[in-house]
Amino acid sequence: MDAEAATRTDLDALLALNRDCVASVQGGDVRRFDEILAEDCLCSNPDGSLADKAGFLARTVRPVTIRGLSAEDVKVRVLGDVAIVHARTSYTMSNNERRSGRYTDVWARRGGRWLAVSVQVAR
Repeated sequence: MDAEAATRTDLDALLALNRDCVASVQGGDVRRFDEILAEDCLCSNPDGSLADKAGFLARTVRPVTIRGLSAEDVKVRVLGDVAIVHARTSYTMSNNERRSGRYTDVWARRGGRWLAVSVQVAR
């Protein structure tokens, strides 16, 4: 497989993983996050705290209080065995207030598959 085809395959895989992440946040899908987060993944939360994988999963299991979560302006950069995804989010709070934020996910190819190693969320 040539470099361009490999990059297209990686880009498609990362875009699908990004869609899975957004759907998992909206649906509180702890199982899917457990599959795609690396064991050493760290998450920088909007409140300034830093969570490891277990902390991230514990936060995911809480009841979802937003609806209509979507990712927009998704940018994926593949840098060999590392990739960075930048995106903007929009969602509706339980009081019907529309909000937006940003996130940056860092992915690493490990054992032939992409795993999230770092997540940063800003609201």
